[in-house]
Amino acid sequence: MKAIRATLIGPTLLLVLIVLAWAISWPVIKVGVANLPPVWYGCLRYAVATVCLFAYLAARKALLFPPRSDWPLVAVSGVLQMAAYSALTGMALTILPPGRASVLAFSTPLWVVPLAAWRLQERVSRLALLGVAMGLVGVLVIALPSLRADGGDQIGAYCMLVGASAAWAVSIVFVRSHRMAVSALALAPWQMVIASALLCLAALTTEGPIPRLDGTSIASLLYVGPVATAFAYWAVVAVGQYFPARTVSMSLLATPCLGILASALALGEVVDHTLIMGLALVGTGIAVSTKSH
Repeated sequence: MKAIRATLIGPTLLLVLIVLAWAISWPVIKVGVANLPPVWYGCLRYAVATVCLFAYLAARKALLFPPRSDWPLVAVSGVLQMAAYSALTGMALTILPPGRASVLAFSTPLWVVPLAAWRLQERVSRLALLGVAMGLVGVLVIALPSLRADGGDQIGAYCMLVGASAAWAVSIVFVRSHRMAVSALALAPWQMVIASALLCLAALTTEGPIPRLDGTSIASLLYVGPVATAFAYWAVVAVGQYFPARTVSMSLLATPCLGILASALALGEVVDHTLIMGLALVGTGIAVSTKSH
């Protein structure tokens, strides 16, 4: 609450800004990874965001070193939610249009349900299972145009997106089982340090030395790093202190819808019946599985 009041922005408006920031980021990242190798792009994205969050916390005199008990959470989130998610979505965006990619990348709640049942022994209702099944059908519908003899690269890209959303889901379930000693915002820049370092190592290994940045890559990073990563991460933590988790998760379902619109307007992505039907099934599946808890 204090973080929201300090910005003079109401919590509802802040939630809207998160959705807009993430929706716009998909075509922006698509442009970025077209001019910069995707793993290097992810590394620089989190490096920029790290600097922004460290500066923000230092200015508020809230910068601290995570206690030992929180380092497992820092490591898991940095590796899975940030590094793996960024690398996999970036590589997928070199092949797929950003609208389709955003739908699958935001299918994370579908994987949280079975993972939480297995790891946390959370009760899973029949309605939740129905929601997961609907979401999985939606994923298949979106990937349907690629199920042809020459669609191997696209199928691989869809698998990367499913893997990215599953990695985020594992991180979410781990967070649920962990009692943090300090705030999520205080841990965020340290998670991003781990993500940046891991992505740097992966980029050097798989993509070679960092290439020279052109104006387009710099412009993309200057939006995605400070706005879609640093600001959005802070804002999610801030609105999470005001709204119930269910409200936030349901509101974020608007992100892929607006992501498709932004991609169609900015990059001319074709919005066909399989994309619309798949989006409807995934969105409904997430809504059903979320409301069932």
